[in-house]
Amino acid sequence: QVQLVESGGGLVQPGGSLRLSCAASRSIFNIKIMGWYRQAPGKQRELVAGIVSGGSINYADSVKGRFTISRDNAKNTVYLQMSSLKPEDTAVYYCYFRAYNDYWGQGTQVTVSS
Repeated sequence: QVQLVESGGGLVQPGGSLRLSCAASRSIFNIKIMGWYRQAPGKQRELVAGIVSGGSINYADSVKGRFTISRDNAKNTVYLQMSSLKPEDTAVYYCYFRAYNDYWGQGTQVTVSS
């Protein structure tokens, strides 16, 4: 059984920064996509950032210029560096790996509030 283990969430003031990490408990063969989704209360889950195996990266318009996704393929780990955080970034953040199967992290709460 493979699990995606997330860490790095928490409470931060507007304008602050957080770094989320997500690591697979065991190596996953032939990962095609690594990404981050988020879901705020009362809203649908949305794609925040994704990186494909060839290196192409996509960001949601709402986070462009503020968030950076990166990966360590050898460690089956994906990161999300979040800066200039806004209250509207408050959500549960889920990491996602696409291989032969889809894998989801357990979710980590990010709260941006003064």
